[in-house]
Amino acid sequence: MITAKEVTLLIKQSLPDAQIDVIDMGGGDHLEVNVVSAKFAGLSLVQQHQLVYGALKNELRTETIHALALKTSTPH
Repeated sequence: MITAKEVTLLIKQSLPDAQIDVIDMGGGDHLEVNVVSAKFAGLSLVQQHQLVYGALKNELRTETIHALALKTSTPH
């Protein structure tokens, strides 16, 4: 099980400016994560998601995070 705080800290290592909202969808390993970052400007949705997946790669590989519903955007 991983905490919302741990997920936030991992993402902030790659995207320090990010505003992050983590919702546990059940069991502590099914998460919904919303990330807003200026670093996403000019990137495709796939590229935005790749940045977040990269920050969580170990947790996804080891299935500490089993399912991830990811939403990314730039600040408005």
